[in-house]
Amino acid sequence: MAFRGLNPLAAIERRLEAERDQIALWLPVALGAGIAAWLVLPDRFAWFAAMAGFAALAFAGCAIGLGSRLGRMMAVGGAVALFGVVLIWTRADWVASPRIDRPVVAVVAGRVAAVERLPAREIVRITVEDVAAPLPPRLRLNIDQAQVDDRLSVGDRIAVRARLMPPAPPPVPGAQDFARTAWFQRLGATGKALDKPAVTQGREGGWLGWLADGRAALSRHIEARLPGSEGGVAASLATGDQGAIAEEDAEALRRAGLAHLLSVSGLHVSAVVGGVMLLTLRLLALSPTLALRAPLLLIAAGAGALAGVVYTLLSGAQVPTIRSCIAALLVLAGIAMGREAITLRLVATGALVVLLLWPEAIAGPSFQLSFAAVTALVALLDHPRIRAFAAPREEGWIMRRGRGLALLLLSGLVIEVALAPIALFHFHKSGLYGALANIVAIPLTTFVIMPGEALALLFDAAGLGAPFWWVAGKALSGLLWLARTVAEAPGAVTMLPTMGRLAFGLFLLGGLWLALWRTGLRRWGLLPCAAGGLLALTASAPDLLITGDARHVAFVLGDGRVALLRERAGDYVRGMLGEAAGHDGDALPVDALMQARCSTDLCVTEIARGGRRWRIAATRSPYRLDWARFTRTCASADIVISDRRLPRGCKARWLTIDRRLLARTGGMAIDLDRGGVATVAAEAGRHPWVRFDQ
Repeated sequence: MAFRGLNPLAAIERRLEAERDQIALWLPVALGAGIAAWLVLPDRFAWFAAMAGFAALAFAGCAIGLGSRLGRMMAVGGAVALFGVVLIWTRADWVASPRIDRPVVAVVAGRVAAVERLPAREIVRITVEDVAAPLPPRLRLNIDQAQVDDRLSVGDRIAVRARLMPPAPPPVPGAQDFARTAWFQRLGATGKALDKPAVTQGREGGWLGWLADGRAALSRHIEARLPGSEGGVAASLATGDQGAIAEEDAEALRRAGLAHLLSVSGLHVSAVVGGVMLLTLRLLALSPTLALRAPLLLIAAGAGALAGVVYTLLSGAQVPTIRSCIAALLVLAGIAMGREAITLRLVATGALVVLLLWPEAIAGPSFQLSFAAVTALVALLDHPRIRAFAAPREEGWIMRRGRGLALLLLSGLVIEVALAPIALFHFHKSGLYGALANIVAIPLTTFVIMPGEALALLFDAAGLGAPFWWVAGKALSGLLWLARTVAEAPGAVTMLPTMGRLAFGLFLLGGLWLALWRTGLRRWGLLPCAAGGLLALTASAPDLLITGDARHVAFVLGDGRVALLRERAGDYVRGMLGEAAGHDGDALPVDALMQARCSTDLCVTEIARGGRRWRIAATRSPYRLDWARFTRTCASADIVISDRRLPRGCKARWLTIDRRLLARTGGMAIDLDRGGVATVAAEAGRHPWVRFDQ
């Protein structure tokens, strides 16, 4: 041991003294730990217990002594984590808004707050505010594209008859929790318009309405110049509007690890800010007087900051874009003060600002993916060996380009490794060839597509943009070709069943430990990473997946394939159940299984698990069944599943699942080998957005 003979506290102090410059980086981690604890723990008792634990940590630090680094770390870390719990709890109560509890058909009258056109799906999605009671004051509607006037804009007051639903909880354990997202967006209902909306009053939106109209007009202009998915991707780069991208192309981009190109975030904001800053600097430097007497770097940084803010507003000012803009402004502030542009301290400051303003963002994949990528990249480039490898030197053109290519490939690999656990946790899939695809896609987007599109829009003012649109269109076609090719390659996607929160938490802890420390202490981060990987890889797929309405049941076969109870399940349901089961492929109809005996109304099948054969019966129509025959089926089955209320005479040997039970539990994932049942209600706990019968 390096510190043999020293007492443990002295050894820790020596370690922390060597890491003194890195300790402040753990401040946003402590805040995030408190926020995450409230989101993960189930109820008030657990929340107060977490607060007591963080307070005890802070007091223990005070007891050790605030004069020591360990004592200060424990005291400040515990206090900040405690503040994180209070912050997210207060935020959840602050945004509380009325919501409906059951489906209703009603006339929605209110002011349009947002318009999102999705031409690839032939719908328009609008957010309506100031809705009169008894409906929630804010809700979201999908409207058929043919029923929407192109002049509909933010600020218009409309009236439309719609079928409304409460914000949906996860359909099965581990799926996306839209109810939580809707809670923090103050959405009290979602639904579909049943007729054409009538505009009852003109715009009241002021400059926000004007900005929204400008975004919509710009998207339509781009999509008219570049039809198809090429125009959709081009529009997403300019305005954040992804609605014109065909679903098969969007899926190819996701499978190829290129989906980050569609969301306006750090890459796009950095390209705009850096491009404007460089152009401003070069133009001003043409004047000898300005070059000698004016602070050109400061002026260029100001121009870049202004461009970043304008681009953020133009692209919709979504939280990921605002987050990226804040980070870019911090970089520019550092440049203006003569500091190093991009450091882990800057990344930590950006994370701290975002968590203070939007603490709920920590639960979303956008926050996790963006900050994980930036943290991994900066930590890699900050490593002494990588710095030495990347340092400029006297060498030939081929060696210099080869060194840059190697550094780009290494950066891509490190980022892919950092993002893989997050992608597997949220989406149950991760691309294997994303690093290689991004080596081509990122420079193509940054140096060809975005500048070409910007020049095309600029020269369109004089009717001369056609050549630039041609260049941008060809580059976008190449990008989509790359995505399709990579997505279709053998083994392009790794699938994993639902990853447990413990495994994910160990991955995050290990990754942060590796990234934030600089001495040999960082190697200890490999242990939690290895433990998380072991837990994730040994987790078995559930044998049965039952959605919260029991209309859809997925039988996971021994070879990993999925068979669905209802063959007419939509693409969303098929994809969601396949991801939860860790299966990347088309689902089978349960009727195709040799052991299944199915009619229009009822299906009975058997699954061999845990050394025995499980007999499962499931209804799949709303029609009345023969009572005597059905009760005999129930009695002979181990599990009975139905989307209706089953009579008390229907008793399965192990588990009877009907509408009454699912109203309390939500969707289920059943492991027949271990006899375990996971439910959405148990996973969601008693947070304010949870609505299950208790």
